[in-house]
Amino acid sequence: MKANKNIFSWVPNFITSLNLFSGSLAAIFAIDGHLGLAGIFICLAAIFDFFDGLAARSLKAYTAMGKELDSLADVISFGLAPGALLFTLFEYSLFGTNQPIQDITAKWYQWAILYSALIIPVFSALRLAKFNISENQYVNFIGLPTPANALLWASFGLMLERQDYLEFMKLLFTTKNLLILAIVTSFLLISGIPMFSFKFKNASFSQNWYRYLFLLIALVLFIFFNVYSIPFIFLIYILSNIVFYLLKYKF
Repeated sequence: MKANKNIFSWVPNFITSLNLFSGSLAAIFAIDGHLGLAGIFICLAAIFDFFDGLAARSLKAYTAMGKELDSLADVISFGLAPGALLFTLFEYSLFGTNQPIQDITAKWYQWAILYSALIIPVFSALRLAKFNISENQYVNFIGLPTPANALLWASFGLMLERQDYLEFMKLLFTTKNLLILAIVTSFLLISGIPMFSFKFKNASFSQNWYRYLFLLIALVLFIFFNVYSIPFIFLIYILSNIVFYLLKYKF
């Protein structure tokens, strides 16, 4: 029995490793200009991130190593990977093309804009460090969770890959807009705003009505608008949590 227990304790860590592997691939693809593939692997990392926690709870396989590995994987998958994706988006918005870093010819302020993409991994690491030492984020979150932020940036790569509404995308993904969004989302990562998670303690509608409502709205939007719905779903999530915060609603 003890041997079986030891084997099962590695299941969540194996899934977390798949998260890390997917996030690493996403970062490579993003730097190489394959933003659609980067977006897909960030989404895949988020799926593995969900299931490693589910496996740990189901198998009662919580370990100190698992907790540390999870955070390290998340820094790559939900910090570095979306940061790399933003770096390439900045390249397209500034120069109209993706190229090796050593071949980039840019002015000092353009380099500053390019490297500002690194605020995503930096603030994601800060967010994860705060989470690790927090004692009140077991059910819900304080600040924007890193997977949610990463999925937002992943959706941009997926949108561009589809080539629909390309002219509108060019107007949307300007250097200014991308920089403002990076700053705002980075602030939200380390903010003190409580944000609900999707860890259902039970199926009670009265206790989880806001989760059910959000998931219903998200599903309807995704059915009708596909990947283009993700930024709107993200905005609804942020605004609803801000409203709850202002109304002092307790999750």
